[in-house]
Amino acid sequence: MNGQNYLVPFILITVLFFLWGFARAILDVLNKHFQNELNISIAQSAMIQVTTYLGYFLMAIPAGLFINKYGYRRGVVFGLLLFGVGSLLFIPEAASGGFYGFLVCLFIIGCGLTFLETAANPYSTELGSPETATSRLNLSQSFNGLGCLFATFAVGQFLFNDSGEGGNVAVPYTILGILVLLVALVFSRVNLPEIKKEQETEEHQQSGLANIKELFTHHKMFVLGLFSLLAYEVAEISINSYFINFVTGKGWMSDNMASIVLTIALAFFMVGRFGGSWIMRTVSDKKMLLICASGTVVCMLLVLMNLGKLSMIALICNYLFEAIMFPTIFSLSLIGVGRLRKSASSLLMMTPVGGCGFLLMGMIADKTNLIVPFIVPLIGYLLILFYALRLRRQ
Repeated sequence: MNGQNYLVPFILITVLFFLWGFARAILDVLNKHFQNELNISIAQSAMIQVTTYLGYFLMAIPAGLFINKYGYRRGVVFGLLLFGVGSLLFIPEAASGGFYGFLVCLFIIGCGLTFLETAANPYSTELGSPETATSRLNLSQSFNGLGCLFATFAVGQFLFNDSGEGGNVAVPYTILGILVLLVALVFSRVNLPEIKKEQETEEHQQSGLANIKELFTHHKMFVLGLFSLLAYEVAEISINSYFINFVTGKGWMSDNMASIVLTIALAFFMVGRFGGSWIMRTVSDKKMLLICASGTVVCMLLVLMNLGKLSMIALICNYLFEAIMFPTIFSLSLIGVGRLRKSASSLLMMTPVGGCGFLLMGMIADKTNLIVPFIVPLIGYLLILFYALRLRRQ
């Protein structure tokens, strides 16, 4: 309507969704790889997720302040540089063979991903009509699912090969690091439009803490959306990280086959994202969230009932139902925050710290059995269902 063509910026931003989907999905394979190679427990290997997602928690607000001051493009470039450097540091760490050195690399990558997601998620919603913002973010997030799918299959086949000897973990990270730095070079040269609104001037005039205080005191539905997004991250990341441990621990398949089945589950996730984006052109995002939240609760109950193959099918179907949750909750949470949009986005990007929930699942599994830990994602999905019901009553 304003004469600007956002197609090229939208395509470039969508590339970032693929990259961080790949980076986050590697962790689900890396987790089991380190258990095999270093002979550590599920809870100990969960430090991979804890360290990476701690970067989100610590850097989300600084990332938001950086983007507020320097704009989306510089935020993307800085995030890509951190991402690339952290990946390439796997080369010397693989030579030394120290577990804690890998954690430092993953923390740096997590910080870089925070900048990317803090910039790209709200930017995607701005590149077009406000009425189609949720559908547009779901479309971009679909390529996040594609990155996850590719990572679990390619890296899983490399690390869990038929020879019985795991591949060198530095290889996929070296390739990823080089690719990410090339993408950073592209973004440093292109001119992404900075979408400025009149009310943003007032947001810049206030301190970041003042904006955050205003969000918590005057925007109750945003706060509820924030905690719902945190609940989603706890559930989604914990299930992904636990998946290979669960199906191999039950004796259903080998590590190699488990990585393939996880790839199939993530294919369901990607189909859910693309399908959800298309369906929400005619079905309201609030209604869609309610339907999908109900579906995830049913799936988790079936898993907890320990029904063998039926539980396995329910676990895979859960990926289809949860697919639209992150972009939908994210965009719905931003409704009504007005000039505080960037500050709100930075708070929402703290929620991947929920990935630390896998540590809790690992501790429960080590103390009880492989089924009981699914109580953790069930609670998360119940909170999302409550949020969806509140939205429908508005």
